[in-house]
Amino acid sequence: MMLKGKHIILGITGGIAAYKSVSLLRLFVKAGAEVQVVITPAGKEFITPVTLSALSGRPVISEFFTANTGQWNSHVDIGLWADAMVIAPATASTIAKMACGVADNMLVTTYLSAKAPVFVAPAMDLDMMAHPTTQRNIGLLRSYGNHVIDSRAGELASHLVGKGRMAEPEEILEAVDAFFDASASMKGLKVMITAGPTYEKIDPVRFIGNYSSGKMGYAIADEAARRGAEVTVVSGPVSVVPSEPGVRVIKVESAREMMEAAEHEFAGADVAVMAAAVADYAPVEPALSKIKREGGEPPVIRLVKNPDIAAALGERKRPGQTLVGFALETDHEMDNAADKMKRKHLDMIVLNSLRDKGAGFGTDTNLVTILSADGRTTRYDLKSKREVACDILDQICAMR
Repeated sequence: MMLKGKHIILGITGGIAAYKSVSLLRLFVKAGAEVQVVITPAGKEFITPVTLSALSGRPVISEFFTANTGQWNSHVDIGLWADAMVIAPATASTIAKMACGVADNMLVTTYLSAKAPVFVAPAMDLDMMAHPTTQRNIGLLRSYGNHVIDSRAGELASHLVGKGRMAEPEEILEAVDAFFDASASMKGLKVMITAGPTYEKIDPVRFIGNYSSGKMGYAIADEAARRGAEVTVVSGPVSVVPSEPGVRVIKVESAREMMEAAEHEFAGADVAVMAAAVADYAPVEPALSKIKREGGEPPVIRLVKNPDIAAALGERKRPGQTLVGFALETDHEMDNAADKMKRKHLDMIVLNSLRDKGAGFGTDTNLVTILSADGRTTRYDLKSKREVACDILDQICAMR
């Protein structure tokens, strides 16, 4: 167990599954965690604060002001205190408020202030769970980086999150413990990640590029940092920034600049993930001044191949280094990805297809298949890029 000494906020809402929260609280305390219960007014209709306070050893918080003393309960301070926030049960109403930022009670206000990871265990009847609005809201919570804990006891079709039954307390404990266990899984490793597009100048105001947002690369960087790695991102021009402290960013523009920086960083890296969408070609001779449209024929732009960064690193990879590539394909996806992995001496390749809805450039989600050099192939469902980053790093950790 990794929960000893951890500070956990247990959020309880007004659902019939609230009785399970007592068992969950008992499990957290038994594992050595310090637990602060925050309950909604509706939640108190299902379970008494006295019971929860006796188990946690702390006064239960429900309102902004304590009724008897008038003491102010600071949602900001509670959020900063926590190492994790677990909302179980999470009703359809609370999930909707969390997704839309409706801070009309102490629990949702604390959620909006929390800096720690958030775990959500939905609990409602099947029809409410299946409603498109609820599914959209759960999807939003996932895209925000929250961990939605599905019930293994009642899975339906893949497009639904279980049957609405709250995950068992033991399942929730296992998910939270696994999160903290993974937090140390890359401690001491140096990880280099390339992210975003490259811009190849045509003239001072125009370039050849692509639609890469860098979101996937930065999600991997943040997750690797959360797991204890020393992370450097070699980044093309993007608007995203790391959310985890300590992630070092080297900004580049062209493929050749990215090549130079990546080669330098790879020399000291344990793991390299090539998530950038590097332009395959660059103009041979960029114009020194803006090319004018008026007069004459349209210019002919002669192109030269850019260096293949992943292949170059694959050639110089030393024993103990792990090199991961990406393949964005439009046809013959599996064959092309496997061929690319072999040619470039990659240990693993992450395949996604532009034909898959929700995958590719600019989206907050991705649908990937991971191929390993040892012959293993794992296909994942559509997930947030944060969750995809977890899957990628889980595979990397498993092979090292």
